[in-house]
Amino acid sequence: MLNESIKMALQGMVSNKLRTFLTLLGIIIGVGAVIAMVSLGFGLKENVKSNISKLGSNLLIITSGGRTSTGARLAAGEGVKLTYDDMQAIGKQVDGIANITASVNRSYQMVAGNQNWTSRVEGTTPSNFTISSLEVEDGRVLNERDLISRGRVAVIGKTVADSLFPEGNPVGKIMRINKAPFQVVGVLKSKGQGSMGMDQDDVVYVPLTTAQNRMTNVQRITVQAENENIINDVQADVEQVLRTRHKIKEGANDDFTVGNMAQIMETMMETANNITILLGCIAAISLLVGGIGIMNIMLVSVTERTREIGIRKALGATYNNILLQFLVESMVIGIIGGTLGVMLGIGASCIISSMAGWNTVISVWAIVIAVIFSVGIGLFFGIYPARKAALLDPIDALRYE
Repeated sequence: MLNESIKMALQGMVSNKLRTFLTLLGIIIGVGAVIAMVSLGFGLKENVKSNISKLGSNLLIITSGGRTSTGARLAAGEGVKLTYDDMQAIGKQVDGIANITASVNRSYQMVAGNQNWTSRVEGTTPSNFTISSLEVEDGRVLNERDLISRGRVAVIGKTVADSLFPEGNPVGKIMRINKAPFQVVGVLKSKGQGSMGMDQDDVVYVPLTTAQNRMTNVQRITVQAENENIINDVQADVEQVLRTRHKIKEGANDDFTVGNMAQIMETMMETANNITILLGCIAAISLLVGGIGIMNIMLVSVTERTREIGIRKALGATYNNILLQFLVESMVIGIIGGTLGVMLGIGASCIISSMAGWNTVISVWAIVIAVIFSVGIGLFFGIYPARKAALLDPIDALRYE
């Protein structure tokens, strides 16, 4: 009986090609939209994860500025200032730290020959190049000797190198930063645009001790934990060291802020998950509309085949026989539409990825769920027409014109 019902369903679809195509179109577009939107959502999650991972999910970012005695939050950089000694104390007293660095930065105008450029100048320590995964294309990075001697040396990004030294390799040449001469000792490999659209190559790194001649206070301390599993313990120890050094009494508010990149990643991933769910729900609306189309067509089919149903019942077809026949027909539409929709969704995801440059991740689970949902839609919206057909009185059905 099942095989016979499937054959009859396929014959009915072939005999009404246009109507079948329009019915399938709703399911195809619905399933395709769900897969494409969910793929975009997963791509967004991967982008967020990749961008934060580049910064390091095992990082702590410490800045000055906490809460006052009244509870008001100070802006970052205000209040009691961080110092180079704070960084050294954290490095010595806290276990589980792989690297630690401090930095100050400000925009300055730079001149080399007849070229000039304004860029961000960051005073930092040699360990910053390891923490930030910065590699040189030519020359070298800053070292401890530069830090101790307060050397006037600089490592520049690709954008700065191209702007100030268009004629060739800048390593060994002199550039002036706010009128002070610095020797270029290295050029960094290009990193391109950052997650916020900032040019990561438009930067100049100089020794922290040299920069502090003009910018006395440390603006940021970055701590890299040995792994993500101990990041919360390291954070607690860092906070305790700073509270002790800054003479903060028990119960008083911190005059600094510690940002945990693992917590930031968790928050961003949760946001990306919500966006993915929202995109999937919006696309699922079109799948619901496709299901209503199946119900509409099945009701038309029941009306057209009323006499056929009456004849079958007169020949001995039971309620379950008629119910199964029309349920199978609606499910066949759902299966075929779902399969074609999967192909459309995968194709649309690939096209969006190649043409718009957006990252898309095609999920097997999204495909499986979309297909199951399309079959379920066909079954759900086919129940009413199938039950209506199965409940027809054979005498009234035979009299139907």
